[in-house]
Amino acid sequence: MGKYFGTDGIRGVANTVLTPELAYRLGRCGGHVLVGGAQKTPTVLIGRDTRRSGPMLEGALCAGLLSIGANVVRLGVVTTPAVAFLTRHFGADAGIMISASHNPMEDNGIKFFGRDGFKLRDETEHRIEQLLDQYADALGRPVGRDIGLVTDDAHAQWKYAQYIEQKIDVRLDRLRIVLDCAHGAAVDIAPAVFRALGAEVIILGNTPDGCNINAGCGSTALDAVREATVQHNAHIGIAFDGDADRAIAIDETGNVLDGDHLLAIFGKTMREKGELYNNTIVTTVMANYGFFMACAAHGLHTVQTAVGDRYVVEAMHAGGYTLGGEQSGHIVFLDHATTGDGILTAVQLAAIVAETNTPLSAHRMLVRKVPQVLVNVVVEDKQAWKEDDAVQQAIDTVVDALGNRGRILVRESGTEPIVRVMIEGEDALEIESYAHKVAETIQGHVGSNRIVTA
Repeated sequence: MGKYFGTDGIRGVANTVLTPELAYRLGRCGGHVLVGGAQKTPTVLIGRDTRRSGPMLEGALCAGLLSIGANVVRLGVVTTPAVAFLTRHFGADAGIMISASHNPMEDNGIKFFGRDGFKLRDETEHRIEQLLDQYADALGRPVGRDIGLVTDDAHAQWKYAQYIEQKIDVRLDRLRIVLDCAHGAAVDIAPAVFRALGAEVIILGNTPDGCNINAGCGSTALDAVREATVQHNAHIGIAFDGDADRAIAIDETGNVLDGDHLLAIFGKTMREKGELYNNTIVTTVMANYGFFMACAAHGLHTVQTAVGDRYVVEAMHAGGYTLGGEQSGHIVFLDHATTGDGILTAVQLAAIVAETNTPLSAHRMLVRKVPQVLVNVVVEDKQAWKEDDAVQQAIDTVVDALGNRGRILVRESGTEPIVRVMIEGEDALEIESYAHKVAETIQGHVGSNRIVTA
């Protein structure tokens, strides 16, 4: 991660951290890096979610891009995966999504996509950051006819909808599905896709007012969608986040299926159809130990990456893998999409339920989650624990004690002065004891004076 860019673009409180001034400079600097050297007038697509601050940041980004001679197409309220798809579909030079995903409404974010529809690599973000930090703006300023043009295309997202509808070859006429759109970017397109495929749809979180995105709804607040799924005798419940690049599912009994469950279900199905390259799923180090046990039991291999769907995609590229994702519900089907896609995930899951004529609760049993304990230790130096012999001995003791009954993961936070101790195993009391012993060792040798249990 860089000075401005985190694991998923630039994010912060709108008009305080993420200001219009910063957005304007991002338009100039990001546009220069992404479209520099174009043989024709470059084109950049911009989409946004439903936050009140979206139009403010959109205007500033547009001004920056137009000022370096790039044409801008404003897509309006669309999902993040739609921006990625449309950037490639239209042959644009870059795409930008204004969204803070699952964060509260006062936050916002800016995500860049290259002309290939993929999120930027670290080195590209670093080049943008270098320009942002230059004292003087030395970038070109075209005049007259060379200043960029802005146009609107609010209908473009329906090309993305048609693409998603074509990704399954079964009808969903027998299914009743609850969709929680989080008062966000999926509010129009997700119900339309499922209705086009024949499903009966019950919609929650579909009255955005600019301030209620993710408020008590969506993928991080599941009570409403769980209740509605059971109440309406629905076959599936789906909760999206604010920009619909992730999805969490609910079975007909009200139980939750997170990204670990979904990856295992998709992996098993794709393996049976010969669609899973090398029988391998890419996930992050934070996947539950039960997921890895389920994969091993069904002949599925796993590759682990750092937390962040961008790192999952990078590993998928490197190994040629076709399926990857995160516990949070980012699922990437690399044969069909360049980023996590909540609507595509939901459609693929519904297709499995329809094809197998098996309730989602039965598919959920593929993964049996094991207890997990997470303890955070506030430290002065996030790297010091790696060189401390006492800490390493405490970790090794847990590894030996657990054997193949669980695992320990110690890692530093990417955004805070914290070292996280995560232990999973079948005995909740045992792993809680181990986690606190390791955390206390870290605190005693390299920590400050605080331990926080997550």
